[in-house]
Amino acid sequence: MDKVVSNASGAGRERRRSSSSNYGIYSSSNNSTQMRVPGSVKFTLAEIYQATRNFSPSFKIGQGGFGTVYKGRLEDGTIVAVKRAKKSAYDKHLGVEFQSEVQTLAQVEHLNLVKFYGYLEHEDERIVVVEYVPNGTLREHLDCTHGNVVDLAARLDIAIDVAHAITYLHTYTDHPIIHRDIKSSNILLTNNLRAKVADFGFARLAADSDSGATHVSTQVKGTAGYLDPEYMRTYQLTEKSDVYSFGVLLVELVTGRRPIEPKSELKERITARWAMKKFAHGDAILILDPKLERTAANSLALEKILELASQCLAPHRQNRPTMKKCAEILWSIRKDYRELSAADIHSLSLHS
Repeated sequence: MDKVVSNASGAGRERRRSSSSNYGIYSSSNNSTQMRVPGSVKFTLAEIYQATRNFSPSFKIGQGGFGTVYKGRLEDGTIVAVKRAKKSAYDKHLGVEFQSEVQTLAQVEHLNLVKFYGYLEHEDERIVVVEYVPNGTLREHLDCTHGNVVDLAARLDIAIDVAHAITYLHTYTDHPIIHRDIKSSNILLTNNLRAKVADFGFARLAADSDSGATHVSTQVKGTAGYLDPEYMRTYQLTEKSDVYSFGVLLVELVTGRRPIEPKSELKERITARWAMKKFAHGDAILILDPKLERTAANSLALEKILELASQCLAPHRQNRPTMKKCAEILWSIRKDYRELSAADIHSLSLHS
């Protein structure tokens, strides 16, 4: 894969990033300061060490398959997340995932995607520097790790944010991008619960849509429970694989359950399958996250969200909606939800 070395190499990319608000001041290796576009920066090891206080354990904020994530502070005061890849003898697959993440992040810019500040690739060090999102992952919030229950209104907002982000990747980039790993632990939340989609290590450019072709993968990538069964069966990757994963995410949002619940009885173990069966039998209310109230507004929104999820989870990709259509449907659900919630509140006030 080609290495991303400069923003100037792509006219489309340079055009998208021309706004002055997207520039930041970073220290160069000779201690002068200069204006650089996020995504074009190749950091020095000295800058990374300074930002993370030599990868101080107290700055560590996460660990995953890619490696370790540290909180850091750039010289201009910007707080960032520094993703340091594992050093497993420069594992070929990790190297490919690193290049994929760098190339993808460098060409995208959207409110609901983590912002890319730059990277470092030096000998066995591979580091990506991205926006620090302070409020943990969606999965943590569904588990109430942070103490508060996220109500259905906020969950709808999060679903819409994610739909907007993936619609942008599929529709509004120079070439459509397939994320391939949409899941609740890859969705970061701000302090006001706005969602930002992260982790582009598995992302791929889509095949030319005009030809009707699909990308044939040599290795299935993604996370168990979210994987499109058609992609697993045929190895053919399209934007509709992301749509399937989004359908699983919608079920997760309304049930609060993980996609695979190994401790549940067999018929409830695969959450999406269990939820769709309950929905088909008219028992949708039984799968509502018990932490959520059974109000009229919640019940109606639950039915509509599950209807959309069932379309996203269609076995054949041609029967799934586009992400843009998902966003439109969710906007409509949110509008109705807000109106019914207001009516519920008004009714309660009249009877109190």
